Formats: sequence, C-alpha cells, structure tokens
Amino acid sequence: MKKIIIMVVLSLSLFKAQADEGMWLPMLLGQQVYADMVKKGLKLTKEQLYSINKSSLKDAIIIFGGGCTGEIVSSQGLIFTNHHCGYSAISGASTVEHNYLRDGFYAFNKDQEIKSSLTVQFLDRIEDVTKQVEDQLKGLSYADRIKKIVEVYKAITDKVADKENELAGRIYPMFKGNQHIMYVYKTYRDIRLVGAPPESVGKFGGDTDNWEWPRHTGDFSVFRVYTSKDGKPTAYSAENVPLKPKYFLPVSIKGIKDGDFAMIYGYPGGTTRYETSYGIKLKNEIENPSLVGLRDVRLKLMHEQMIKDPAVKLKLADNYAGVANYWKFFDGETKQLIKYKVYEQKQDFENKFNAWAKGKPEYENVMADYAKNYAAWTPYSKMRQYLNEGILGSPLAANASRLISLEDKLIKTNTPAADLKKAVDAATAARAAFKESEDLPSDEKILAATAMMFYNDVDKNLHPIGFYEGMKAAYGSLNDEATFKAWARDVFAKTMLLDDAKWKAFTDAPTATALQEDPAFAYAAAFSKNYTSKYSTLFADFRNKNDELGRAYLKGIMEMNPAAVNKMYPDANFSMRVSYGNVKSYNPRDAVHYDYVCTGKGILEKYVPGDYEFDLPAKQVELFRKKDFGQYIDKGRNDLVVSFITTNDITGGNSGSPVIDANGNLIGLAFDGNYEALSHKIAFDKDLNRTINVDVRYVLWCIDKLGGAKNIIDELKLVR
Repeated sequence: MKKIIIMVVLSLSLFKAQADEGMWLPMLLGQQVYADMVKKGLKLTKEQLYSINKSSLKDAIIIFGGGCTGEIVSSQGLIFTNHHCGYSAISGASTVEHNYLRDGFYAFNKDQEIKSSLTVQFLDRIEDVTKQVEDQLKGLSYADRIKKIVEVYKAITDKVADKENELAGRIYPMFKGNQHIMYVYKTYRDIRLVGAPPESVGKFGGDTDNWEWPRHTGDFSVFRVYTSKDGKPTAYSAENVPLKPKYFLPVSIKGIKDGDFAMIYGYPGGTTRYETSYGIKLKNEIENPSLVGLRDVRLKLMHEQMIKDPAVKLKLADNYAGVANYWKFFDGETKQLIKYKVYEQKQDFENKFNAWAKGKPEYENVMADYAKNYAAWTPYSKMRQYLNEGILGSPLAANASRLISLEDKLIKTNTPAADLKKAVDAATAARAAFKESEDLPSDEKILAATAMMFYNDVDKNLHPIGFYEGMKAAYGSLNDEATFKAWARDVFAKTMLLDDAKWKAFTDAPTATALQEDPAFAYAAAFSKNYTSKYSTLFADFRNKNDELGRAYLKGIMEMNPAAVNKMYPDANFSMRVSYGNVKSYNPRDAVHYDYVCTGKGILEKYVPGDYEFDLPAKQVELFRKKDFGQYIDKGRNDLVVSFITTNDITGGNSGSPVIDANGNLIGLAFDGNYEALSHKIAFDKDLNRTINVDVRYVLWCIDKLGGAKNIIDELKLVR
C-alpha cells in the first residue's frame, strides 16, 4: 500500500468514513449510509433492519455475557456465539471426569442442557436523549458537567426502568459527549449451554494463529435462553421454558463468493478513531510495550505448567485465554501504527486543525492543552501499567489487594459488627473462588518475575517506600533473580490466603495487624496504596482533562466540515452498531495473495497429532480425509469452507456477531481481525482491514457430523 494513499485516507477519515469503515447506529442508517448499503448489494428495507414497532433484525441480536455478541437462530431461543465467548461457561461446567472443554459437549435434548451463570440482553429500543441531557447541563463548567451528568442520566433511565420485566436504560455518550443516546435493554438470566466443539476445534491454532489469516478455528458455541411460562425473564428454574423470540435469523448453507454483500450486527467494545498524536505516542512508546512485555512473561510461566498436566490446563484455561487474547493484539497494534506512520498523520491533521482554529477562542488552545496534559501524566504511565499488568498480574497478589477494603473496616473503631462480618464473609468467598483457579507453581514464578520487572523497569522514585529495601535486607541483592525467587517462595509458604488453618484463625478474630503482617497482603497493599495515595488522582485528572479536550476537539472537527457530519460515526462503546462491506480477498504484501476462504484442506495441512495448538479429534481427521461433508460441502471447491473474510469494520465486543447476507440470512460468526490491520481501533485501513469469520457451514458440520447433534440442526431454518 502506497504511503501517500494512507495519509490521504487517514486525514479524510476524521471527517467521514471511507470505503467500508464505520460502526453505524441502527436507528440512523437511513440518514447516513442505507443508500450505500443498497448499492453494495443489500436487499432488505430500512424497517427490516431496525424497527421500533415491528420485529426486525435487531431483535435477534443480543449482548452475550456482558462482553460479547450473540444471535438468536431458532424459534426456541437458540443462541450462536463464539467458543471464546462461551469459554467460561464451558470450563465452569467441566470437571476432570467430564471435561467438556477438552472433549466438547452437545445436548441431545433440552433436559441435557447445562445451567450457567450467564445473562443475555435484548435491545428493546433506542432513543436520542441529547436535548434532555444538554438542557440540564447548559452553562456548566466541564468539572460541573461530569458531576451533574450522572444525576441527569439516572433521572432519564429511571423513567424507563421496569424491574418486573427486567427493562433498564443505558445512556451512551457519543462523539465524545456531544450526543447522548439511550439504549433500553431487557435482561434474561436463565441461559443454558447447548453445545460446544472440543477445544482442539474451538481454539484450533491457539496463540500462533490468533489475529492471523488464513485461520481455521471453529470458534462457536451454542446456548439457549429460557423464560418463565408466561414468557418473562426470570432466574433459573426447572419449570422455565425456551424463549419465543420476536425474531430469529435463518441460516444459509448456500455458500459465499468473493464480492458478496456482508453485514455485521453487534456490540463493538471500543475504538479511539479520533485519538490525537499525543495519545498514539504514549501508546507506542510506553503503554503497549509495557503491557506486551508483562503479559508475555505471565503467559510463558502459565504455559509451562499447563502443558505438564491436563488438570492444570483446565484450571488455568480461562485466565490464560483472557491474558493471551490481547497480548498479541497490542504487539501488532504498535507495529502497524508505526509502520503506517499514524502518529505523523495525526500530527499533520492537528496542524490543519490548529490553522482552522486560530482566532476561535473555543478551539485555538485545544492542541496546546493536550500537549500539557500528556506531559503531566507521561512520567507515571509506565508505573501504572506495571502495577495493573505486573504486580496485580499475579492471582495471589490480585486477591490480596482486594482485602484492602477489609483492612479499612478493621482499622476503623466504629465499624458496625454486621458490616465487618459481611466484609469477612465476602473475603472468605473471594478466597475460595481464588483457590479453585490457583496454580501455585506458575503463580509463584509470576510473583517473583513481575516484582523484579517492576524494580528494574520503573523509575525508583515511584517505588513504594521501603518495600524493596526490606526485601534486600532479608533476601539479598536486588540485582539477583534468586533474591526475588526466595522472597516469592516465602510469601507462598507463609500467607494465610493459601493456608486454611491460618485463614480460619484470622477470620475467627480478625485484626488489622494480623492482616498487615501477612506477606501476600503486605506486598499487594504496598504497591496498590502507593498508587492510590499518590498517583490515582493524577490519572483521574489526566483522563478527565482528556475527555474535556476531546469533546471540544470533536465539536471543532464537525464545524470544520459541517457537510460531512452525517457521514461521521461515533467511536464504538459497546452499544449496538451495524457495519457493512463485502466478502473480499486481499494482498498483504508483495507477491502474496490471500483467498477469501480457507478450507478443510488447510486444517489437515496444519494438523500435528498431540500438539498443544494443532491437534484434532481423531473423528474429524477421519471425516475430513473421507471428504464426508454432507450437505455443508462447497461444491465448487469440493471441500468444507471453514472460515472467510470480509471488509467489515469491527472490534472487540463484536466477537460472536452474526455475519448476515444481503437477504438477512446468517452466513457466519465474526471472531477475529487480521494482523496487517491491528491498528484498527485507532485507524481503519481500507485496503488491508479484514474481519475473520467462521463459516456457518463449518459450524453446522461440527454440530451435525462431528458432534452427532442433528436435533440442533433440525431446530434451525435452513436456507439452501
């Protein structure tokens, strides 16, 4: 891709979306991009996409579990989402004897479906409440705005709240607080596991293939929503019945071709497309390298233990997956931001903004104030990352840090006995949960390694006073790795958080002194209190000032080119959005062409028996070699299409989102992005950006041919 093209695109993208860029509000499609969607191939009406009074596509799209997207695919409340979205529920249902994570699971009737702690939320409606909000904030300083806005939001959402029907409103600030949109959700709390492939399918390729194309991961899982007999949301009960949804997605097994229209509904978690050069500089030079380095160490130390013992692998699976997912992302993000000179391009635009803003009091100092704000916070940024991703990256230290609130109650002489008992009981419950997932060998190594990294890498003036001096006096030179290992060994041997007898003695007669003398608590508290007492207000001031400047900056950008405002979209913030594009191959570099699909042939090429990332169920290998693909075969390729790529604009939170064809049928599940465009949270690349989707035909093949759960297939409305 030519550099000059990149610069033009990025400069223009601050005014309006380019090519397939954009995460659009469903209720505003008609005003913004519907005509372009039709040009690209869409066959549905605006009302079929989003309707207040009638059932529409939006009624099939759900927030799954609080951090992913899912879709309803049957008249009986069946949910498709990603395997990694259902991962916690699958691992939580698993035991060593019944290891559903390793072996997979399918319910062959509804009685076999497994209870989970998951919730899902359906969107009831969307309302623009900007006027209501701004009328209450008119004339206030920014500091007073942020104090008042919580009260204003609550007053508006209280009017739509309906506890009996589990309805609640949530207001999202759009365009950095220049617009306010309320989404009203209905929450369902009885969600059951219906099916999941073996982990070797659902995580095929592991960290090696994460964020890479071609990708051969069967990243799906199946759940079901249950309601009371009268159709209302309710807690789990054996008497509950499957949800009768307003709308569900038909499932197409027709197949796809290059150029086909593709639309994605979902809940993208966060982008910063209007980020400044100052933010990119901090991210490139400090935040991302720190996070990547610290997570790299934690992952390696966990992995060492996971490959030794299946029970340990199961115990650490959820934590490992969570740490690993964005480790590679932030590494790639930095490389792409640097490669495509996004920092320099942002500077170029900011120079243009400054020229336009000259003589305009509301805007002329915005960029200079940004510079001052970042200069004030930058010296402390690495320390904050090393605290969150390093010190508290140890599960033991993280659990110990949560006891600071208990310490506070123990110190206060006027704490009511009932409040103290409640705090002790909560601490006991948290400790029990921590112990269930704790792996002592890996955590002890993590504790030692991250404490040493903090000592070596963080400005000594920012260290907690006395901690490292005490370690040196007791254990030896701080330049010696053995010192940190010996200290960590003692922490693990002596802490009451790992000793039931010591914990019982403490909780029978809790005192602040006993807690403070615990080595794990003393360590976590030293670093946490050092930050909260000295630096947390600095970070809050930095963030609040950035928000204030961001609101002014974006308002100014809109005034620079008012004609383009209708083609601008707000940053993702986990509110429902629609993106659209096409199935499309791409050329990542010279002489390299990537096809728009990958197939079973590629799975067999990657297959390594017994490998941690590339093993396969024996049955799958047999069926693939026989080309036993049933009705899910791609006749043109005489193979099973496993996944495909589109030009859609998505980000984290879109995991599990339905990929929908021109006629409103489900053709795949979005689950990843490509490495060449990992700068996408900040800068969308119109040529290289691709969304990686598991083909729904592979999903159905895994359920039917590999899993034998034809009952699930029979429940779907198949489009042939």
